[in-house]
Amino acid sequence: MDEPGPSRLNPLAKLALELGPLVLFFLANAYSDRFGVPADRRIFVATGLFVVATVIALAVHYLLVRRLPLMPLVSGVVVVVFGGLTIALHDETFIKLKPTIVNSLFGACLLGGLAFDKPLLRVVMDSMFELTEEGWRKLTLRWAIFFFVLAGLNEIVWRTQTTDAWVNFKVFGIMPLTVLFALAQTPLLMRYELKREG
Repeated sequence: MDEPGPSRLNPLAKLALELGPLVLFFLANAYSDRFGVPADRRIFVATGLFVVATVIALAVHYLLVRRLPLMPLVSGVVVVVFGGLTIALHDETFIKLKPTIVNSLFGACLLGGLAFDKPLLRVVMDSMFELTEEGWRKLTLRWAIFFFVLAGLNEIVWRTQTTDAWVNFKVFGIMPLTVLFALAQTPLLMRYELKREG
């Protein structure tokens, strides 16, 4: 009988699995012309690699811990669907819409949970923090708003900039903004941390 895997992935492995497909997407778009790919086809080659790498990353994650985290799973499904449409219809609009759709979906789900007095961020964070109910509500609201901001930024960038500029924003804009935002929540986490007895 197989031994059950660890309940949680090593943080470095988790980061590699989540960022790996995105890095490959950037590299393929930036350098595939060196392998004879015409400039107007680079985004499609990069998208194909992004889809395959995303599926592999999710499969590896599942093999390691026997479950898939909610946010990467949802994001992965959207990558496969919209990446597939991008390639099948030869229309890069679909892959450019992916961050807008994913971030809007996350924001809407978090706000919907709050409307029913269920801060869903607690589920998404997978017990990384122990906060009071008020802390979870405030943190959930902040993240919901942030996801909508990211969706709006993506819309502005892909509609006003070149494809290469959008890819750069997706890799070097969204991720640093997310990290900075997460770090900015540290005072809230410390203020509403649930103190353990004993």
